Amino acid sequence: MAYNIKELANKPERLTGGHRMCAGCGAPVAVRAILRALKPEDRAVVGAATGCLEVSTCIYPYTAWKDSFIHSAFENAGATVSGAEAAYKALKKKGKVSDEFKFIAFGGDGGTYDIGLQSLSGAMERGHNMVYVCYDNGAYMNTGIQRSSATPLYADTTTSPQGKVVPGKTQWRKDLTEVMVAHNIPYVAQTAFITPNMKDLIEKAEKAIYTDGPAFLNVLAPCPRGWRYETSKLIEISKLAVDTCFWPLYEVVNGQYKLTYKPKEKLPVVEFLKVQGRFRHLFKKGNEHLIEQIQQEVDRRWEKLLELCGEK
Repeated sequence: MAYNIKELANKPERLTGGHRMCAGCGAPVAVRAILRALKPEDRAVVGAATGCLEVSTCIYPYTAWKDSFIHSAFENAGATVSGAEAAYKALKKKGKVSDEFKFIAFGGDGGTYDIGLQSLSGAMERGHNMVYVCYDNGAYMNTGIQRSSATPLYADTTTSPQGKVVPGKTQWRKDLTEVMVAHNIPYVAQTAFITPNMKDLIEKAEKAIYTDGPAFLNVLAPCPRGWRYETSKLIEISKLAVDTCFWPLYEVVNGQYKLTYKPKEKLPVVEFLKVQGRFRHLFKKGNEHLIEQIQQEVDRRWEKLLELCGEK
């Protein structure tokens, strides 16, 4: 499907309005964009790990999902959706199902980078024909903004509070996208909400959904409560993450790296940090070296990615 914003806009919503997600949250924006990549005639089986997305879109007896939906425990969205996919294949082989179904699992970074990593890894290793989408907001936002292994260095969370002893989380964030590349699956991509009209996200979602075999999408999904930004700044803050190269956009197709967006002017990471309350303490006098540390690591990872993508 060639990207056509008019055609995409005319598609019916598969995650309806009226859910209880926060204003300015990235998760429902990611879900709506990804489900728009489905062909209208295809049906989907969607599973979600326990988290903001699940609890806010399935308040009994209501649901915001128009496709079949399975609520998984925190740790097993990968196992649940891969099991549904295996059952579908068996039923189709017996001639008991004729419709085309796609299988999509959603999890936040807590349910993906940490608690659910084992079931995600197993589903990818077994080769199920499914997509796993991580909406990465960088902490356990649903339960009170505790740090996760996706939380950036020096971010202030309730379990890594900045103060006189430590300046926030003291570990670098896990690079889960590269962990998934190491599984040697057909499609892995990292994306975010950038203009024009989220073309990068929707195109990668289509590739992932219609890849024959396992696929993984890592979507940066800012959280206004945990990141402490104004709700109207969702797209702006996502763009800053990409233009500072804190969150590069790329894909790996059958092991081949491709950079899908290269900033015309690479901005310093301070532009991304200063608009978020969780990094406010870094701008106190005497903490300049902490920001420099972050910049050096962003630069190191960006240069490594450029080499992998054949850009230098």
